[in-house]
Amino acid sequence: MDQIKTKKHVFSCLFSFFKPYLPPLIAGFILILLSAGFAAAAPVTEGLITTQLTSDAMDLMSGTPGAGIHFEYIFSVVFVLVGLYLANAACSYIYNFCLTNAIQNAMFDLRDAIEKKLQKLPVSYFDKHAYGDILSRITNDVDTLSNALQQSLPQIINAIFVIVFAFIMMFTINVWMALIALVLIPGTVLLSRFIIRKSQRLFQAQQDALGNLNGTVQEKYTGFSEIKLYGKQKEAIEEFQAANRQVCQHGFKAQFISGLMSPLIAFMTYLIIGSIAVLGAVNAINGVMTVGNLQAFIRYIWQIFQPLSQVTQLSATIQSSVAAATRVAQILYEEDMQEQHTSESLANAKGNVSFEQVSFGYSPDKIFIHDLTFRVKSGQTVAIVGPTGAGKTTIINLLLRFYDVTGGAVKIDDVDIRHVPRSELRSNFGMVLQDTWLFHGSIYDNIKYGKDDATEQEIIEAAKIANVHDFILSLPDGYQTFINEEGTNVSQGEKQLITIARAVLADPSILILDEATSSIDTRLEKKLQNAMQNVMEGRTSFVIAHRLSTIRNADLILVMKDGRIAEQGTHEELLRQKGIYETLYNSQFAEEMD
Repeated sequence: MDQIKTKKHVFSCLFSFFKPYLPPLIAGFILILLSAGFAAAAPVTEGLITTQLTSDAMDLMSGTPGAGIHFEYIFSVVFVLVGLYLANAACSYIYNFCLTNAIQNAMFDLRDAIEKKLQKLPVSYFDKHAYGDILSRITNDVDTLSNALQQSLPQIINAIFVIVFAFIMMFTINVWMALIALVLIPGTVLLSRFIIRKSQRLFQAQQDALGNLNGTVQEKYTGFSEIKLYGKQKEAIEEFQAANRQVCQHGFKAQFISGLMSPLIAFMTYLIIGSIAVLGAVNAINGVMTVGNLQAFIRYIWQIFQPLSQVTQLSATIQSSVAAATRVAQILYEEDMQEQHTSESLANAKGNVSFEQVSFGYSPDKIFIHDLTFRVKSGQTVAIVGPTGAGKTTIINLLLRFYDVTGGAVKIDDVDIRHVPRSELRSNFGMVLQDTWLFHGSIYDNIKYGKDDATEQEIIEAAKIANVHDFILSLPDGYQTFINEEGTNVSQGEKQLITIARAVLADPSILILDEATSSIDTRLEKKLQNAMQNVMEGRTSFVIAHRLSTIRNADLILVMKDGRIAEQGTHEELLRQKGIYETLYNSQFAEEMD
């Protein structure tokens, strides 16, 4: 995000998404130019009618022989005027179509790029940012940007061309009057720029506060049951109100400051029109300019200030979009996961794993894992136990290269995993987490997620091994039963079994079970343990478990404490050491007996 130093970086980032759609954009800009040209020709054409009628009226009043209204000339000018209006309307319709098409396609590509970017970001990015804030950037900020471009871009481009043409026409009518207007108008522009600068940081704060609000809502509703259980509704409401208050305060300040522009510009408009009208009337009386040209000149002033007023009314939208674009660009400028190019391969890993003097910290100045060394042979089951925060999950994160080690090396089959592409490395792993993840779809598709080309028989066999086949058949639609978006139509234990079936189907070389049986009752757990012995056979397995009774048969148990291996050995060996493991085991055994 350090690369986002100026608005230039943001616009450069966004422009890349519009490059493929330059033809409709250019066509739209040309049509805006033509539309502005037709609009600029209208006032002076209208002035011809006024001049002719004034002249005819003066002749009639003075009794000039043959005086009368020249309707033929007036109708011919009206015909030209109608043509200008129709051409202006046609150009407006077509350029809006062209720009809308380009903008919406560019926003489609932007959303697609963000999704792809998120897939390339390291896990550390998601650890440092609230999911609600990330979601806000992807949805709210992109929508804000899309709506602003749709509303503002055509009006801004049109305003620029209209103002330029209006000034040109004003100079053709009367140079001195045009110079006076030229001196007064920049004062309005400078005033608007001053207000925009003051309010821009407030709009940035408003978008950040909105992201924080979304993060708060996401967090609270994710833990809604716990909030109700522990009676923390009041605290949750207060935290939401605090975040909501921040959005309200920043939003009020931003909208109020930017809202000052419209009345100030209106005041300047009337001041300039009044001054020009007086000077123009004197010139018309003295015969320096015609009445029609005075009328046209005043219309051109309106043509300058009307788009200026429209743009200033859009200033809140424009500034919100700039703030939103900055937040979106921050994601796109994030550094991708670093991937080393190497010829090393783990396409058919046997599953020999070794940690060699590994050190690691989530930040460079806070090393958490110290000199971690152990070796696991192919087909062995390794259990990792220890208190919360001891480093159990960190070992798995390092093994999967969610993070890279700070020192030492993690090797599979004597190959440093940093020399292997992450996608190839992870293709050797199957994983069942404590927090189950099932997507909105059928149970069949959720299990098949582990292997795209799996046959129906393979899926059924995986379900049988995971002891979930009978449950699935008890459902009205069997394997075609749809899991709703919240996953509430199946129990937590059943969801866990489905994810285990998914891991079984993937047939990985290395299996990771992170509290995989924590949501399953004791009776079902015993059946599952017997089935999992078959699944683990021939595979290296890492089991993270707080329930020590489930890991008695592990080939190696690592007892973690403060980022180090405090004890290691088999279940019997650790009990004989009468250390940390024995204390943990006896305390849990006593609890189970109670």
